[in-house]
Amino acid sequence: MSDFRLTANVLDSETPEEVSWPSDMPWATIQYTKSQIDAAGAVLVDPDADDDDFDDALIVINNWRSSHSFPLNTLQMGLRRLAKQVDPKSLIAQRIKRLRSIGLKLVRFKTMKLSQMQDIGGCRAVVRSVGRVDRLVHLYEKSEIKHKLDHVDDYIRQPQRSGYRGVHLIYRYFSDRNQTYNGLKIEMQLRSPLQHAWATAVETVGTFVRQALKSSQGEAEWLRFFALMGTATAKREGTPPVPNTPTNSRELVRELRQHLKALDVAARLQAYGSALRTLEGPVSKNAHYYLLALDPLSHQVTVTGFQAKELDRATEEYLATEKAISERPGAEAVLVSVESIESLRRAYPNYFLDTQAFLDSVKQAVEGK
Repeated sequence: MSDFRLTANVLDSETPEEVSWPSDMPWATIQYTKSQIDAAGAVLVDPDADDDDFDDALIVINNWRSSHSFPLNTLQMGLRRLAKQVDPKSLIAQRIKRLRSIGLKLVRFKTMKLSQMQDIGGCRAVVRSVGRVDRLVHLYEKSEIKHKLDHVDDYIRQPQRSGYRGVHLIYRYFSDRNQTYNGLKIEMQLRSPLQHAWATAVETVGTFVRQALKSSQGEAEWLRFFALMGTATAKREGTPPVPNTPTNSRELVRELRQHLKALDVAARLQAYGSALRTLEGPVSKNAHYYLLALDPLSHQVTVTGFQAKELDRATEEYLATEKAISERPGAEAVLVSVESIESLRRAYPNYFLDTQAFLDSVKQAVEGK
């Protein structure tokens, strides 16, 4: 059995949430019941499922993922507009959750059902400071959008034990003109650059050491290092520290240095960054979607571009790529949509292993800055 099954790891101005349906955009719609979707999720993480059942489950899951594309695009448009108000240089991107990440989450949270997962569709805004993150949250609080705010997770004031920080706004899509997607959840992640650098470094290291560090699974020493760095960057931003980490600056720096030496963090991150420098693949100049595949063994990132009208083909290629790389250690795939290939590199530096921003943050932390 492949380990793929277990580790396969708009807002209110002229009501833009009611975006007209583009005639050339083949948006996917839900073709299965919630019970069928949940059953497919169970098969995904069932080590005893036979190949036919597994392949059938993938078809259901891929439709469920694809069906989030329209509401995701709609809320991303609103996030882009508001984020530009608080920071004209903000970075916005969106993504559909990877099959591997879906599997890991279902394994980690035993009682979770696939139809309940809040982040199948996710978009992100990186703005210049925590203060601007707060301003962006405030803009959402006073907006009159029709989408329903399900809940807010403030991981800046209440950082996770892993060291992860950021604010998540989870909305349920709503339209009174087209009810096809009503109720689907979309997660919006709001971060500062330091928080974004931390999160992408975790994913980069996790890719190479073949551990789900972002899910707090893996070597204790790496997990501790990232928890310490979460507190170090929180100190720079004047926000609460990560639980169970030193609050005394000297103790924090001392422990950070110990882990830096033991893990050879700087050398390893620099090696990861230099391992993948080649950008390959038939990237369309007019691409709207990009399929990224990172393969550490062959030392390359492949990027394939798809036009807006090719969403069906893009999602089919996404699934095919995930299946093709499922047994290659450290290999990852993700389907994203951003303004340009340059923004793509900035939005998802972990897929190009661009770790310099995090290394700069580490250097400042051990120097006690």
